Amino acid sequence: MKNVADVNRTIGNIGLIPVVAFDNATDAVDTAAALTAGGIDVMEITLRTSAGIESISKVAKAFPDMLVGAGTVRSVEQAAQAKDAGAVFIVSPGFDEKVVEWCIKNDILITPGCVTPTEIEKAQSYGLSILKYFPANVYGGIEGIKALHGPYKDIKFIPTGGVSLTNLADFVDKDYVHAIGGGFLCKSADIASKSFNKITATAKQAIEVLLGFELAHIGMNGPASLAEKVNSAFGFEVKEGNSSFMVGNVLEVVKENGIGKNGHIAFRTSNIDRAIYYLSKRGFEVDKETEKLKNGKTVAIYLKDDFNDFAVHLLQK
Repeated sequence: MKNVADVNRTIGNIGLIPVVAFDNATDAVDTAAALTAGGIDVMEITLRTSAGIESISKVAKAFPDMLVGAGTVRSVEQAAQAKDAGAVFIVSPGFDEKVVEWCIKNDILITPGCVTPTEIEKAQSYGLSILKYFPANVYGGIEGIKALHGPYKDIKFIPTGGVSLTNLADFVDKDYVHAIGGGFLCKSADIASKSFNKITATAKQAIEVLLGFELAHIGMNGPASLAEKVNSAFGFEVKEGNSSFMVGNVLEVVKENGIGKNGHIAFRTSNIDRAIYYLSKRGFEVDKETEKLKNGKTVAIYLKDDFNDFAVHLLQK
């Protein structure tokens, strides 16, 4: 049995939740395989169809490391069936006290849909702090979520409905967005046509949008005079910091020899915790001893690997 806190944390690190409705449970395993090939190890299988429970069971057995959840759960009976089938989280479109109480009692993660202050406060009374925001496009999208975040700083949301690859970037860098869900990650038409390669491609594309990697600057280990030398040649403004000089926006000259034989390459990311998660899946580990925190959150860290004698620095945007 997976721990509720661990499931919640992993969902936040994955950051994307494909919401899938199967007309035929025979497609479930191939769809799960396509998602994992694309890098997404979570799946919300809705109970909108009669194939939902069987689909959960098939995926849970075939992919024991995948987080399989049940969506559109509207009764305690459905929640119990989903848990018995192997679901490790439950998602409901609205706030149903009986479903919430049952899930808490039976140690399974519950994410109810809440879009009003009254619903949010009801969820808080049950100790819930991560809530579904559905349908997101109807209730103002990211602006609606931002407005609710104002008075409810301790709440995070999972927007679903109306999110697509086109507007995904609007959600990925917000601290109050725990993850983003939607059918856009796993289209019904692609399942019906057995176009599982398209599902894999969409997953990969969504992850790159989610992480938002971009080159921040190049760092060089060298004397302080190097900063002025670059300035005299190219006219870039030099700003002195505690441990380095920034020359323009692209070059950092470290006062004392920093990490990396030749220096470092810095990359910004929309969410550094998610970046660490996905980089580890790609075979790159971080050096925890280099971690810098701000208000308890990681804002900078180096990889253990170097690139051609350049250390790699991750920075939170």
